[in-house]
Amino acid sequence: MGSLITVADSTYQTPADETVAALIGRSNRLGADPRNTNYAGGNTSAKGAAVDPVTGEPAELLWVKGSGGDLGTLTEAGLAVLRLDALRALVGVYPGVDREDEMVAAFDFCAFGKGGAAPSIDTAMHGLVEAAHVDHLHPDAGIAFATAADGEKLTAECFGGRVAWVPWRRPGFQLGLDIAAIKAANPGAIGVILGGHGITAWGDTSEECEARSLEIIAAAQKFIDERGTAQPFGKIVVEPLPETERRARAAALAPVIRGLASTDKPQLGHYSDHPAVLEFAGSEKLAALAALGTSCPDHFLRTKVRPMVLDVAPDAPLEVVIARLRELHEAYRAEYRAYYERYATPDSPPMRGADPAIVLVPGVGMFSYGADKQTARVAGEFYLNAIGVMRGAEAISSYAPIAESEKFRIEYWELEEAKLRRRPRPKPLAGRIALVTGGGSGIGRATARRLAAEGACVVVADRDAQSAKAVAGGIGSADVAVPVAADVTAEDDVAAAIAAAALAFGGVDLVVNNAGLSISKPLAETTVADWDLLHDVMARGSFLVSREAAKAMEAQGMGGDIIYIVSKNGVFAGPSNVAYGAAKADQAHQVRLLAAELGGIGVRVNGINPDGVVRGSGIFAGGWGAKRAAVYGVPEEELGAYYAQRTLLKQEVLPEHIAAAVFALTGGDLPLTTGLLIPVDAGVAAAFLR
Repeated sequence: MGSLITVADSTYQTPADETVAALIGRSNRLGADPRNTNYAGGNTSAKGAAVDPVTGEPAELLWVKGSGGDLGTLTEAGLAVLRLDALRALVGVYPGVDREDEMVAAFDFCAFGKGGAAPSIDTAMHGLVEAAHVDHLHPDAGIAFATAADGEKLTAECFGGRVAWVPWRRPGFQLGLDIAAIKAANPGAIGVILGGHGITAWGDTSEECEARSLEIIAAAQKFIDERGTAQPFGKIVVEPLPETERRARAAALAPVIRGLASTDKPQLGHYSDHPAVLEFAGSEKLAALAALGTSCPDHFLRTKVRPMVLDVAPDAPLEVVIARLRELHEAYRAEYRAYYERYATPDSPPMRGADPAIVLVPGVGMFSYGADKQTARVAGEFYLNAIGVMRGAEAISSYAPIAESEKFRIEYWELEEAKLRRRPRPKPLAGRIALVTGGGSGIGRATARRLAAEGACVVVADRDAQSAKAVAGGIGSADVAVPVAADVTAEDDVAAAIAAAALAFGGVDLVVNNAGLSISKPLAETTVADWDLLHDVMARGSFLVSREAAKAMEAQGMGGDIIYIVSKNGVFAGPSNVAYGAAKADQAHQVRLLAAELGGIGVRVNGINPDGVVRGSGIFAGGWGAKRAAVYGVPEEELGAYYAQRTLLKQEVLPEHIAAAVFALTGGDLPLTTGLLIPVDAGVAAAFLR
């Protein structure tokens, strides 16, 4: 936004740059601690003064976190900037709670300059409260008071007159008026508990406001710790499985549950076995509390009105658990549709989908879902917050969230629909999970990068753990890419790689069989060990990966893609290449065989025949390049150029060209193509398929 010039005769004397810097610092500190607020939850503000560059007159302004931003990572670009006099003038035209949504559009007419980020529904709270600095947060301890059956009484008991109580009201302009009136009537109050919702605090300085927010949170937690019951969820009736068994069962269930949760639209998953999740999921109050649902608006917007809860023993036979999950899912969808139909009006947005966002499996953990990995992870984090809220409320009273009808009004709020419409258009591979073998270098590295750039979550598998880690780290955070150390010749390693994909993202949709190596020798010099090694890595390795991936894809019921990186040598009969060429021919025929077999479950199987991919290639760097250069009688450093000159197009083939072909086969434009081998060799006539 740039700096703002301050004026001396304003109510607010702090220079605008200092005001904004203090606000950003306070926001980041508060947002960095999950005890204070959840991801993207709550908002902060500051009031200050600047000269209007158009009129030269002083203007009093409100800087407030914009819609959808996160306090922990907030920057100046994430602030909405409004004229305070214009915002407060809206009181005179406020049409009442029945037309509440109109006020958000009115905020646009209060913008100063370009206005910054889109104002949130809580903007009125910050502008109407007569304080220079305001924090609105969603701490578990505070919401525990807000959702306790006798929350108003407990608030008075804990805080005296220092913190007031505000009965539940949907966020909006009227809530801002309510809080402003309560502050005016309680001059000694430092903040309020918002029934069913969270806390708000204020101060004359940024430091004072932050200190008061932390005071409220700490006092609420101390009250819960000192006065609360020892077992707020009752007895543990289902013990967690031992960690190894627990994670193995989670990996087996993840593709099944993801497939169910993707009935309406594809979802990515997140798994958590946090101790608080395992305790809640194994408690005697699980069913009753889970049925009550969450309360804070930020919670159930991401977790839906309530979770789906498995009700069979965690160590029951897998087929029994899966059958029960399917029954529960069908019932959940019917119940969710009934919930929608109970409260929907002609003006309500269409039902977004009836699948659960949270699935609790006693003894195993929690599976959460969203359109991308971050959304899925954050949904799980929000439900962990909800568990903390229920724990606190049950410890000091009983948990009493807002009414189901109110939850619906917020879940299907037009303002939330507007947020969804502001999201960027998803990339072609958004919502898909890719596993790339041999992903630590060359073609595998380029392919992993391309798939991630097109929106996929990627599991980078390589025998070299450090290479896999480096490639995954270079792509992005664990919400986008994770490394796995795997030798594709080992069944256990392959199973572990697919399990890692299931635990990291929910399953697997797209597999690239790229792992390989090369040995170039004449027939007489080719040893049995050479033959076995090449066939173990490429023929056997591709078979093992495809077999394990197909099991996961079938469990998901969402179709999928298996891509083989073969070679023109699977077709072309070159010299001194019997072991490598035969292994590649094996892979090429696996493409045809598996395309014929897996089409019935919607899995496409295709292959790519590269040639002469020298630059960036791990195979060529490992000695294959020197041997092939010797065969063709050229210096090794000129091998790529030699390969290019023998092609029809006279172009060198790069790893990125192979990655582009992988995307072409999986990006959505060839949905009915299977059993195909695509040459990416710049034109080698002897390798034409016929």
